[in-house]
Amino acid sequence: MFDIDSPFTMVVMIVAITVGAGVLTNYLKMRQNEERIENDPEKDAMRREITDLRARVHNLEKILTDPEEKLKRDFERL
Repeated sequence: MFDIDSPFTMVVMIVAITVGAGVLTNYLKMRQNEERIENDPEKDAMRREITDLRARVHNLEKILTDPEEKLKRDFERL
């Protein structure tokens, strides 16, 4: 089917091998970066901070949407 002695066939094979090696190299680098990011302690700190900020926003929303009388009573009680 394919004549291995043909220059065109050899060029196509060289290009295919080169492109395949480049794709494999990029894939391996990407996996290595993902593993490094997953094990990053800074990521855990950011997640904790986001959780804390969400709790604070929730409290602020509660204060802003609370009826005025109940809010006054709470302040007086403090």
